[in-house]
Amino acid sequence: MFLFSGSPSRRKHKERGEMQFETLLKKVRGKGLMVRTDSREVQPGDCFVALPGTSVRGMDFIPAALDNGAEYLVAPDSARDLVAPVAESRAAVIYHDNTAIALGELARAYFHVMDREIKLVAITGTNGKTTTSYIIEHLLSCAGLKVGVLGTVNYRWPGFSIDAKLTTPGCWMTHELLSNMKEADVDVAIMEVSSHALDQYRVAGLDFDAAVLTNVTQDHLDYHGDMETYFSAKAKLFREYPRMDKAGVVNFNDPFGRRLLEENPEITAYGLGDHDLPEAGGKPRNAVQGRMLSCTGQGIELETTWKGKTWTIHSPLIGAYNAANLLAAQAVGLHLGLSCKDMRCLADFHGVPGRLERVKNEKNLPIFVDYAHTPDALENVQKTLKELDFDRLITVFGCGGDRDRAKRPLMAKAVARWADVAVLTSDNPRTEDPIAIMDDARPGLEGSHEVLENPDRQTAINLAVAAMNQNDVLLIAGKGHEDYQIIGTDRIDFSDKTAVLRALGEVE
Repeated sequence: MFLFSGSPSRRKHKERGEMQFETLLKKVRGKGLMVRTDSREVQPGDCFVALPGTSVRGMDFIPAALDNGAEYLVAPDSARDLVAPVAESRAAVIYHDNTAIALGELARAYFHVMDREIKLVAITGTNGKTTTSYIIEHLLSCAGLKVGVLGTVNYRWPGFSIDAKLTTPGCWMTHELLSNMKEADVDVAIMEVSSHALDQYRVAGLDFDAAVLTNVTQDHLDYHGDMETYFSAKAKLFREYPRMDKAGVVNFNDPFGRRLLEENPEITAYGLGDHDLPEAGGKPRNAVQGRMLSCTGQGIELETTWKGKTWTIHSPLIGAYNAANLLAAQAVGLHLGLSCKDMRCLADFHGVPGRLERVKNEKNLPIFVDYAHTPDALENVQKTLKELDFDRLITVFGCGGDRDRAKRPLMAKAVARWADVAVLTSDNPRTEDPIAIMDDARPGLEGSHEVLENPDRQTAINLAVAAMNQNDVLLIAGKGHEDYQIIGTDRIDFSDKTAVLRALGEVE
């Protein structure tokens, strides 16, 4: 229910009443007026944007923003009848069909990132975003460009790095970080763009020079509801952020990717194999096509073809899914002006923290941590390890609390399909009972060769390490680079890598 409260403001404002959005943009442009989305941060004279929300609505905090001195207010046009009688006597009010999009336009005017010479690359997809962003960063840096990244692990550019709280930060913070990158003379900014961020218009106000779709597999259905809605959110990056010269780069091995290719003849396809590709307006489709020449525990030998040219790269990464990530990165590099000779530097890229990362230990046991927390990601990483010359695969996994319950048995099913020993434990249980989460997953483990269980993640890792025989490989999935665990509402220190060393007696 929408309620206004508080005493009338004593301020006088010459522009009280309804204002045009273009007038507000002029006031904001060049940092002329501060914009807030949190009513608690509003200072006298600020503009407050009432964002839409799933659990809380910005319009419910309009009274608090006004009491704190907001002189300008951006409110939903659908709530005009509620807002106008009270707010228009206290502030200049701008009504907008979508206040999240309005915030993007205001951020664009305030920071004027798009007025500067910085190229933006956006990567979306269920799996592979982080690895692909790191590979592109490596390619461009080797070519002498200064690169910044906003992603799952951190927000960084040369001389600056902070841990990421969200894969894609809020809209205002995104523009601010990009502005800071430009001040640091960054040439190219690479962004991981989540489906949540696209649905919530956190990248509104930005023009992308290249957009990548890695794949679409089940995840976040607790938020999106179904796969079609989930895909539609990711597809916004290609459908709703038009730019005449934007390079679209889409995985042709992915069914949802092929749908985007059928929609748009200008999108470049990438992937493994010589598949028939959707027509591109009667012309041959631009495609970066790869062929695996070899894939061992030592790395990949990948042949790549683009516009009649063929070259081979040697990469220490392993697995077909990493070959796909390498192809996506090469496609972006080619669109940004790199040549096939520039791809040689991929031989020096050794991977991403928490993505099939080997845990170095005194016993030299083959133990890996990986961020895989979806059924498809678990399938890919386990398949990769099973194709190598190990006797048994032991997989430790859990499912996140307060997240998509439907994927829990599917994750377990993926583990049952590939692992010789499945170890079921907790991931980030959050406010759910860890035992109840494990109960949801357990049906998918039917038919497993061997199952070990313990809700305490350290104890489960101890069990997995103790179960290793000579020439076994251990995968600890779900958390990857994360150095914390969320139990209840508390964020406690916990690293899978440290837990392994503790299990081996190498740290206390």
